[in-house]
Amino acid sequence: MFVDPVCPWAWLASRWLLEAEQRRPLDVRFRIMSLSALNEGRQDVDKFYQRNIGPWRRPVRVLMAANQHHGQDAVRLLYTAMGTRRHVKGQLYGPGLYESALTECGLPTKLAAAADDSSLDDAVRKSHQEGMQPVGLDVGTPTIHVHIPGGETVALFGPVVTPAPTGEEAARLWDGFLLVAQTPGFYELKRSRTSGPATR
Repeated sequence: MFVDPVCPWAWLASRWLLEAEQRRPLDVRFRIMSLSALNEGRQDVDKFYQRNIGPWRRPVRVLMAANQHHGQDAVRLLYTAMGTRRHVKGQLYGPGLYESALTECGLPTKLAAAADDSSLDDAVRKSHQEGMQPVGLDVGTPTIHVHIPGGETVALFGPVVTPAPTGEEAARLWDGFLLVAQTPGFYELKRSRTSGPATR
């Protein structure tokens, strides 16, 4: 799953996947995408996104630094620790959040300084492109790449769901997701949203 830690919809989908992983033969891995990279240079995005392109780079950089120095398992741990603080507890991204999340994961707190390290942006863009290229550039996160045993890799945007399903409900949603992922020519299911992300 390609995630940006600022996105509450990605957070909900990630919690669903981790629930489904407990009940289905899944190996969930988190990779980095960036809403800032997705929207930079675009004139058709609303002012809210334009204002946040800069600030939203910071938590993504911290994840990328963890990935570069400690591997993909560290991304999974740190994404959860950061996301719990932001999306569940309502804390704002900043040095204090990064440091406490890093400490919880047993990672060096010096990685918090990566938030201001623009040299990481090329690596973020590269990971972002790897995530978005197979699914198209007109979507964001959650984006999930499904590696089907003995078959191909299929990339889909979604699901956009609130609240995150739990238990067997999460497993059944995974079954459906896997079914459409394996359906040749499947592109989209959608309905209008009637509520915002229930992350707390």
